[in-house]
Formats: sequence, C-alpha cells, structure tokens
Amino acid sequence: MRTAIWRHLGGEWGDLCDEDKTANDDALREGGRLLSKYHAPDRTAFYVITECDRSVTTVLLTSEY
Repeated sequence: MRTAIWRHLGGEWGDLCDEDKTANDDALREGGRLLSKYHAPDRTAFYVITECDRSVTTVLLTSEY
C-alpha cells in the first residue's frame, strides 16, 4: 500500500479511466478531490482519495467507496 500512496502523491493515478485521470490533473491545478485506484499483490482493488483541501488522504476498498 505504501507504493500506492507514493504513486498517488506523484500524480500516477493507477487504474482509472482517462476521464477520471483528466479530472485529477484539473484538480491539481484548480483545487479538487484526487482519486486513484490500485491493486494489491493479491489483486484486491482499492482507492486512494485526497480531499479538496489536501487535509486528509483515505484508503478504501472498492466495496467501501
């Protein structure tokens, strides 16, 4: 999971559609929520979400989103 957090912080959004990746790129410039999707080694999918004000980053299983 640590690698996913670093990828998220670096702007590598993982397994999102192009529309969501573009929304993240826009959010970096204009302010907004950031969303990334990754897979654990056992293929469990999870999201990393950073709030608009950058105060909190949360990791959720896709079933919790």
